[in-house]
Amino acid sequence: MKSRTKGINTICTHVGEVKDEQFKGAISPIYLSSSYAFMDVDVKRYPRYFNTPNQEALCKKIAALEGTEDALIFGSGMAAVSTALLAFLKAGDHIVLQETLYGGTYNLVVEEFHKYGIEYTFTKGLDEAAFAKAITPKTKVIYIETPSNPLMKVTDMTMVSSLAKANGIVTMIDNTFASPVNQNPLQFGIDVIIHSATKYMGGHSDICAGAIATSKEHTERIWNLAKNLGGSLSDMTVWMLERSMKTMAIRVKAQNKNAKKLAKWLSKNDAVAKVYYPGLKSHPDYELAKRQMTGFGGMMSFELQDHIDAEAFQKALKLIKPSMSLAGVESTMLCPAQTSHALLGEEERAKQGISDGLIRFSVGIEDKEDLIADIEQALAEVHSAVTLVES
Repeated sequence: MKSRTKGINTICTHVGEVKDEQFKGAISPIYLSSSYAFMDVDVKRYPRYFNTPNQEALCKKIAALEGTEDALIFGSGMAAVSTALLAFLKAGDHIVLQETLYGGTYNLVVEEFHKYGIEYTFTKGLDEAAFAKAITPKTKVIYIETPSNPLMKVTDMTMVSSLAKANGIVTMIDNTFASPVNQNPLQFGIDVIIHSATKYMGGHSDICAGAIATSKEHTERIWNLAKNLGGSLSDMTVWMLERSMKTMAIRVKAQNKNAKKLAKWLSKNDAVAKVYYPGLKSHPDYELAKRQMTGFGGMMSFELQDHIDAEAFQKALKLIKPSMSLAGVESTMLCPAQTSHALLGEEERAKQGISDGLIRFSVGIEDKEDLIADIEQALAEVHSAVTLVES
């Protein structure tokens, strides 16, 4: 019988399970031991070495979803980002990063890298010329994020990987916003794929985790540092994450569908000044997103008209939660200037185009009519409050 690649729902459901050999249960058993035998065993297991039964199994699921040879899981997305970067960078090295990045990643670079003697350059633009100009003879890594947080800019992965390979440079991507359901960077030549597994992989706002998917060679290099830094994930959380990922493809596809409809509706609303969503034909990167993504994702950002207070609008919401983080089954909103990008500082945020009134919208799986109704009532309440003040 000819073998074929399993579908994404099958991978999410079955790959990376721990077989219950004793009782034949339908789900993975959980192994909470922090101490394992070391004599007469094939694998000397220890949680900090990323090789407990549940850890190993979950890594197989993540690698299968991204199409990579191997994967590692971490205690947070930033643990994954920092470990991956420091595994490939040392004193005297240089890294190129795209200009628009998650605030935590930006802060890691500008606050910590000088302590290690690592040089860095943020691109001025996302085209090939911008990346090529930033490369130096010392450049060892190019780091991108697409779609970007929070303005949903799309970076050409094929261009970046081709440029990097021509210069002997390793490429890394934060693939959190897209998730493996919507985008597989390995197909476009990217070497190391990073996720905040807290987000779409977890999907229920109750897990904090990170993941890296890459080749066996790169995994070994990252693991050699990771075991010393100690950013492993507890097996209870590993088990919860594996359970959550069984429904990831279904959840994400529902969020894709909702987000596209909400983005179109918001773009036609007179109270909204601008919508940032790569699935809109008006988005400058729409054609590139179509080539790179199988779905446009559940994330967007938008700006209200100047006379509408963004904070008051969020406080008036009754269904959508003004809440930090993203990608849960429930819809959430926040102002990046106050949360995810607060560490950047006002000047850097302005440089990146992140206004104080920008709202990031993580669209959940609720009925779209209920989400629209909630936004409409919140806008009406804020409008009534403005009218009363003016009168």
